[in-house]
Amino acid sequence: MASGDSLRDHGDPGDAPSIPPPLTQPVNATRPSAAEEARTIAASTNTGTLATLTTAGDPWASFVTYGLLDGGPVLCVSNLAEHGRNLAGDPRASIAIVAAATDSDPLANSRITLAGVAEKPTGDRLVVARQAHLDAVPAAKYYVDYSDFTLWVLRVDRVRWVGGYGRMDSAIGTDYAAAEPDPIQAVAGGAIEHLNADHAEALAAMARTLGGYPDTTAATCTGVDRYGLDLKVITERGIAYPRVSYAQRLDSADELRSATVELTRRARSG
Repeated sequence: MASGDSLRDHGDPGDAPSIPPPLTQPVNATRPSAAEEARTIAASTNTGTLATLTTAGDPWASFVTYGLLDGGPVLCVSNLAEHGRNLAGDPRASIAIVAAATDSDPLANSRITLAGVAEKPTGDRLVVARQAHLDAVPAAKYYVDYSDFTLWVLRVDRVRWVGGYGRMDSAIGTDYAAAEPDPIQAVAGGAIEHLNADHAEALAAMARTLGGYPDTTAATCTGVDRYGLDLKVITERGIAYPRVSYAQRLDSADELRSATVELTRRARSG
């Protein structure tokens, strides 16, 4: 294997689903960066799977809760637990976080892996980290101050984001730290439900005229963010996942309705 091959995240796709390419040029496919996607997913939940290393160097995965401090997961870990002992011996760790499902196929949904080094906060940072964990995990108030529990903050050095089939990218820790969670995230679930229940034909029109799939027979929305919509479309050539984006970036959830109405108008006008 060549040295460059060792850095690749994927090789031969093998039997992975084949996604039909667009037939026309998408009008606007602007989407969040991998760092923005990762920050949004990390902020959308408070649970993940922590991977640590045992004294023998073996990988050990554990379900954990976390808060966020400048994007870095804040863990409150028992020193008696396997992963607590592992972090004390080797602070290298990663955490896998899965976004709320929007598709019945688990692999079509978004997830991230944050990798780096776990650090024990001290001084003022310890106070802020403690509060960040409690804000995300209120039940931790019953044990966060116990002497056999330790707060750790994962300093993120590497990010891997997967948005479903054919959608994935990496980011470095500094870009992740500088990115912001998407302001639409809080209302995205309701918006997706509303669009799929009441505006199926509008979504299909978006896919046909703006998304590059004029052969769309049906479309559903699988994601909403400050830049636009992710769609899942059905064509005679197979299932595809096009992107249709707003004319400009949204800065608050209050702008979502008008931006979506404008997107529908452009799609129907052709």
